[in-house]
Amino acid sequence: MTSQAADGPETVAASRRSKITPEREQEFFDAVLDQIRECGYDSFTMEGIAASTRCSKSTLYRQWRTKPQFVAAALRARRRTPFADIDTGSLAEDLRRAARAAGEWSGRDTKLIEALGHAVTQDPELARALREALVEPEVAALKEVLRRGVERGEVPAGHPALEYVPAQMFGILRVRPVLEGEYADSDYVLRFVEAAVLPALGLTSSDRTGPASG
Repeated sequence: MTSQAADGPETVAASRRSKITPEREQEFFDAVLDQIRECGYDSFTMEGIAASTRCSKSTLYRQWRTKPQFVAAALRARRRTPFADIDTGSLAEDLRRAARAAGEWSGRDTKLIEALGHAVTQDPELARALREALVEPEVAALKEVLRRGVERGEVPAGHPALEYVPAQMFGILRVRPVLEGEYADSDYVLRFVEAAVLPALGLTSSDRTGPASG
């Protein structure tokens, strides 16, 4: 039995990747997502990334054997939780801050999702990576914001609107480019939260500090 066979495929893959520094790997991933945003998934090529990052195609193919694997890895490397640190002690104010944060990155994320569009429906691995990178962390953090609001007594636990807040927040980001031809910036998302999300939860513009104690 050869050493490679004894080590197993995961060890061999790790050995291949060890020749690339984390900084260099991130450079590749940034180039992948930028090219997809600008040109679309179908126009993205390993050759294009090799040229823009000044490396050989063989280097990329050794690390990521196929185009979908490369894109999935780039998406997972981008995983983040933009709402994770929001905790003002008031559900209404937390949602306002979430709106501002969402507006700050909505253009880049929405453009990326639009560019991946059809490819995601055809490739389960890409779809899974997209959810893990751009959807699940954000939804989980937003649900935590809502959970704390319920725990503080600002909204009843059984309030029917709680279930739909994540869909409201993310839906407005994705839909505005279709309806109005522009991305939802912080001001737009904040106005939406004030006009639609807070009233649906029974909160008002004066709900900034949470329920009074006593």
